[in-house]
Amino acid sequence: MASALTSAKLSSELKIGIWDHDPGTASAIVATSDGSTKLYLDGSLYTDFEFLVNTSVLSGTGVTLVELVAADDTAMSTNLTVIVSSGAVAADAIADYVVVECTADQIAQLSAASGYSLRYVSVRITCNNSGDEAKVTYIVRPIVATSGLTATYIS
Repeated sequence: MASALTSAKLSSELKIGIWDHDPGTASAIVATSDGSTKLYLDGSLYTDFEFLVNTSVLSGTGVTLVELVAADDTAMSTNLTVIVSSGAVAADAIADYVVVECTADQIAQLSAASGYSLRYVSVRITCNNSGDEAKVTYIVRPIVATSGLTATYIS
């Protein structure tokens, strides 16, 4: 019998979501669902960021580099800055994934040192082949815990 109690501890303390990364290129590109729309988080709302990038479609040898990046704008183009890099990887199997994480303090430090206003956060992914794709799971800690940060999503 299922419990009659409900719990919302983690879903109010963490925001967790999944993006489908379908780049259509073998070049480094910020997480995108269609090759042009950039997927990002508003960094002003969170203290910690973690991204897990999992190869989901293999046409070549999958994900070869993951970089946690921040920019001044939602287009993820103005002053795009690498905060953390995975270094070269060979995520060449469907079960492979790469993890990168950072704190808001790290972003603020790099922002101040460069004179930028880095606010928007994402991952830039390089795949071996234009047909390679990935799933991006993000886990972020909000500045203030709020009910419903993580919820079921059905498109």
